[in-house]
Amino acid sequence: MPAPKLVAFDLDDTLAPSKSPVDPRIAQLLVELAERVEVAIISGGQWEQFRNQVLAHLPSTSAAVLDRMHLMPTCGTQYFRHDGSSFTAVYADYLTDDEKERAIAALRSEAERLGLWESSPAGDVIEDRGSQITFSALGQQAALADKKAWDPTGAKKSALREAVAALLPDLEVRSGGSTSIDITRIGIDKAYGMTRLSEATGIAFADMLFYGDRLDEGGNDYPVLSLGVPARAVEGWEDTAAHLDALLLELPVRV
Repeated sequence: MPAPKLVAFDLDDTLAPSKSPVDPRIAQLLVELAERVEVAIISGGQWEQFRNQVLAHLPSTSAAVLDRMHLMPTCGTQYFRHDGSSFTAVYADYLTDDEKERAIAALRSEAERLGLWESSPAGDVIEDRGSQITFSALGQQAALADKKAWDPTGAKKSALREAVAALLPDLEVRSGGSTSIDITRIGIDKAYGMTRLSEATGIAFADMLFYGDRLDEGGNDYPVLSLGVPARAVEGWEDTAAHLDALLLELPVRV
């Protein structure tokens, strides 16, 4: 394919282990990539995760390079750009109080009914992310190994998603990470965010390249692939880093 004008990434398990800081190698590669093309990160995670996992670990660079970074929490229902001094929100499509309250109530009642409510979670089980309500079965701060072991077949998460969706026909209820379920307005997924990104940048899908760990049909990165965005499946940040090492050799430096 021709050299991309924009390279986009999922966050957890693509750029970093779930809820963990990016490795210094990834941080350096992101800056080197932004010296060449536009760079986007789109995730179901909230803005604080972007700050804590990515921005806090980037090496020092110029405002011109940071201006090429497009940060899209909660599947692009929020969009942050650098204004010359800091990253600020371009837009944020928040849920109403009523939508939030009904989503939280449905998640708790159905998780308890199905025996999936954790009595001693590692952090919040239900989190209000403004434009998204997220259920994390073991808590937001659960260990990665525990998350992977909780539902290896996906049956628990699928049962909970279906039960909650039946109670919230006016909202979108979808699988997120290994232990999570996300609730947004209908039609909100990474395809929504990438469409908004294309509109904001003027860059066509065919001129983008996306890296994600869940590009399988039913995975939370699959909607990007369904748009026609060229995509590469990766297995962890080390795999992503290897891909970027090769890609950077093909892209000329702009600054």
